[in-house]
Amino acid sequence: LIDMEYWLACNEERAAQARFGAVCCCGPCAMYRRSALALLLDQYEAQFFRGKPSDFGEDRHLTILQAGFRTEYVPDAIAATVVPHSLRPYLRQQLRWARSTFRDTFLAWRLLPELDGYLTLDVGQNLGPLLLAISSLAALAQLLIDGLPWWTGLTIAAMTVRCCVAALRARELRFGFSLHTPNICLLLPLKAYALCTLSNSDWLSR
Repeated sequence: LIDMEYWLACNEERAAQARFGAVCCCGPCAMYRRSALALLLDQYEAQFFRGKPSDFGEDRHLTILQAGFRTEYVPDAIAATVVPHSLRPYLRQQLRWARSTFRDTFLAWRLLPELDGYLTLDVGQNLGPLLLAISSLAALAQLLIDGLPWWTGLTIAAMTVRCCVAALRARELRFGFSLHTPNICLLLPLKAYALCTLSNSDWLSR
């Protein structure tokens, strides 16, 4: 379920963030300098949202604290972590991630004037689910009213063919991005629910 998501996050997204020295370090894949953590420990432990302790999403929150250190990406590093292998644990994980992302996005707004242009865009990408939901509803409305325009069908067909070619050339099924469309549609309602329940700090998997 999350094979491609992990691959893109670690090999593309983090590599891009590294160009600006501001990698959002995934918990199981990160190493921190002890002296750097000591400076931020009080702020990190005192993280609250709407008066309740926020005890997950440490990777994004530690990045946002901005103590003046660079965070780097090491492409040759090898790390292992436990990942969900069925739908229910996967949805719980995604709900927890969505809540922490939304919380820390709100926290990051006050830092936007100090951020590099790319990092501002990186924070802004968290509006993606909202824009995707709006575009999906607009597309559904057009489909119900006018039917499927020929150029839309042609675009979808071309994208599907391109994804299949990429998957065959790489000999990796995960590169068939069109296979992830049902997954995206599944996550949109979950992200909407996460946005409405931001005060819930339950870990959900422990």
